[in-house]
Amino acid sequence: MDNAPSMSRDTALRIALAARALPSTSVGELLEILHQQINGPLTEKTLQDITVTDLKIGLAGSEEDVDMLDTPMSALKDAVRILWGETGEDSLPQPVKLDALPEGSIRVAVASNNGELLDGHFGSCLRFLVYQVSVKECFLIDVRSTMDAHSAEDKNGWRAELIKDCQVLYVVSIGGPAAAKVVRAGIHPVKKVNGGSVADMMAELQSRMENAPPPWLAKLLGVPAEERFGFDLSDEEGAA
Repeated sequence: MDNAPSMSRDTALRIALAARALPSTSVGELLEILHQQINGPLTEKTLQDITVTDLKIGLAGSEEDVDMLDTPMSALKDAVRILWGETGEDSLPQPVKLDALPEGSIRVAVASNNGELLDGHFGSCLRFLVYQVSVKECFLIDVRSTMDAHSAEDKNGWRAELIKDCQVLYVVSIGGPAAAKVVRAGIHPVKKVNGGSVADMMAELQSRMENAPPPWLAKLLGVPAEERFGFDLSDEEGAA
């Protein structure tokens, strides 16, 4: 902890985001584990020496108790990737600048940590991928980092503000209070607990846009209220 004041901003951000990826682990607790595992100051370079095993032992308290640790392996791997600075941006296509919006299109944000994947929780994802989607076309138009969310007093409000120009948000999970802020920003949250390929998600959305969209989507597409009546809302979607 004594060398924390000399820590770079990028190092501090990585540690804060890695702590968020680990259930029930505070930044202070992760810092203590890192100081135990790293000989010397915490830097971007020394963080790359941390392994999943290091985190497992640190969180469990000892090698003997590792088998009792209930932290998901996926969370441990995510935390290590964040500490290493491997956030998947290199595998993303270059966003395009549209001269005009496709007719009948909507703007969709996707909570993501790696590449073009829906694999992020609203409150801890590393970025939002922003797409302009019509029945026939889908364009990645922006990649919005959430690295500065840690400094906001209202972190969920900050994230909602970041994507306030979007009409739809895809997430792996989102809490009730955060969902309320997203809805107040005029964004419809869609929860897909298993995540997956963004291309698959957008293809499914396009199919629904063209063929019997549910009421919330029909409203976004400008379908009159009397024509929206009778559509079914998928029980997989929504903030609850």
